[in-house]
Amino acid sequence: MRGLEEWLPFEDALATAVGRGSPDPTWLAPLLSAEGDDAQRLREAADGVRRRFVGYEVHLRALVEITSYCCRNCMYCGLRRDHTSQPRYRMSPSEVVALARQAASIGYRTVVLQGGEDPCLDRETVARILSDIKASTDLAVTLSLGERSYDTYARWREEGADRYLLRIETTDPALFASVHPDGNLRRRMQCLEDLKRLGYQLGTGVLVGLPGQTALSTADDVIWMRDLGAEMLGVGPFIPNPDTPLADTPGGALDQALNLVAVLRLVFPNAHIPATTALGALDPMGGEKGLKAGANVLMPNLTPRTQRESYALYPGKPIVDITSATCRDAIVARIEAIGRRVAADHGHVHRLTE
Repeated sequence: MRGLEEWLPFEDALATAVGRGSPDPTWLAPLLSAEGDDAQRLREAADGVRRRFVGYEVHLRALVEITSYCCRNCMYCGLRRDHTSQPRYRMSPSEVVALARQAASIGYRTVVLQGGEDPCLDRETVARILSDIKASTDLAVTLSLGERSYDTYARWREEGADRYLLRIETTDPALFASVHPDGNLRRRMQCLEDLKRLGYQLGTGVLVGLPGQTALSTADDVIWMRDLGAEMLGVGPFIPNPDTPLADTPGGALDQALNLVAVLRLVFPNAHIPATTALGALDPMGGEKGLKAGANVLMPNLTPRTQRESYALYPGKPIVDITSATCRDAIVARIEAIGRRVAADHGHVHRLTE
């Protein structure tokens, strides 16, 4: 691992990034650590790359949080298994399909089915949900249901799942172990490799601001995701949840997350990069700031309000008490207000080679 003394000056680091230099910690780390005017210049450069490679369109993905049960005990997550006072829910297959159909009727082209790692949502249950959605809508479907076996991923792919999101969170073995007491980094990496092999449009990402995380370790994360061939990249700032062991830990700053969004756009010019909901939890304009830093995806939440309140990953999560159609109209207006437009297609990944 290179030390601080080997970092390139910011100007040289930004020039290397814009010139499509091979990812290296010597220039990634100073960009990830940028502050003030340098941070603004980084984000403007990333926004320019976004314009050139993926244009002005913003892809809307309708998010449906289908279960708040989870067998994992991650130290930062409000859905962790040992948070026994947290109300839980699990949607029935018919509820999930109905919400997907609602998303299609409103005008969404993609639905994201996300949840805790819930053993009751097993291979065949999810396969039936996928089959019904694909039979009754023209939606692209993204799954985000945790670590599963190769055979399970293959079954879901056969039933029409287009994309899968499984965030690595960190590739630092010690840091990963400290926040995932029942996790295994090699297993998580293997799942992502399995998904890639099966032909999924592959999403992963990083949690920014974890205790002990550094710019150099995050630089290594970026390099690993590049080597993996990730095509969708999510950045989540760590927001301490009062009902977790990391309740009193300082959280990841919005600026850290925006820097990483910008760096990812420079390293992955064709990728789909969301301005995540967590950015909006830190700043009412977090979504717009993410889009201006290089992001090109938003994920409006279609989970019914009564269930959404129980999907408490972190505090401050926006709960909008308006109809889903009205919510979409409001999001479209905000996108157009910053000079962007909503995409009309499914927003499949931009693969340069097949």
